[in-house]
Amino acid sequence: MRAHFVLSEIGVGLRRNVTMTLAVIVSVALSLSLLGGSLLAREQVSSMKDFWYDKVQVSVFLCNKVDAETDPVACPKGAVTEEQKTEIKEELNAYEIVDQVFHESAEEAYQHYQEQQKDSPLAAVVTPDQMQESFRVKLHDPEKYEVISTAYAGREGVHSVQDQRALLENLFQLLNGVNIAALGLMTLMLLVALLLIVNTVRVSAFSRRRETGIMRLVGASSFYIQMPFILEAAIAGLIGALLACGLLVGGKFFLIDGFLEDRIQVIDFVGWDAVISVLPFILVVGALMPSVAALFALRKYLKV
Repeated sequence: MRAHFVLSEIGVGLRRNVTMTLAVIVSVALSLSLLGGSLLAREQVSSMKDFWYDKVQVSVFLCNKVDAETDPVACPKGAVTEEQKTEIKEELNAYEIVDQVFHESAEEAYQHYQEQQKDSPLAAVVTPDQMQESFRVKLHDPEKYEVISTAYAGREGVHSVQDQRALLENLFQLLNGVNIAALGLMTLMLLVALLLIVNTVRVSAFSRRRETGIMRLVGASSFYIQMPFILEAAIAGLIGALLACGLLVGGKFFLIDGFLEDRIQVIDFVGWDAVISVLPFILVVGALMPSVAALFALRKYLKV
């Protein structure tokens, strides 16, 4: 009997405040979609870092005759000698942080340049003697690039040291910036949703002040009187969470799997396991957040 009464009160409350309930549902759905998207974006950036940093190499470019003539500041002692090349390679292999060392000759560098820039007009004027020999160093931990840079930058026979990881930092900073912006917008939407929930509970409590007064007179407990209001908020939040889950699943299926994956093949996008792992958290937040907000609102607007 009590359960039937509580359920009937929930139905009455939802019908009386249908427009505000819909506003709560939409706000919760949008805010939780941004929350789930932010969590997945953070997972995506982490996955991309692991994928690309594993392929990153440190390049130690050696001086050639053209460098000695055109860039005497970087190569004051002239082109690198065979003894210097042997010494550099042996030292690189001796570092514990070094995984592998690859030597690329000027001819190999020229061939790679021609393959990569075959449509560029510069490819026709570049000659093999202008290309630099280099040692491509793969590190166990790409974050320790400074060890190689400090040891070989400015050394005789070395023109420059380049860390490919630095080329990716701008991309990851941009992605992190987008993620932070999404979190900020999510916070704003959650605040709007909380204000709507509080306002909906206040209006609902005011419209049913006669019923709650009667329940108080017959000795109903505070928890029993507050339960319909809390469940109304929880139901609205849960519906919004379900919509947010639908948006996340739809975004993965249509946007990532159906569009981006075929067009951007250099990125290893997050899989369904990451999406599915986020959904229970979204549902829990969707149900608990409105319930807690309603409980605090009732302490102020429903004196029992």
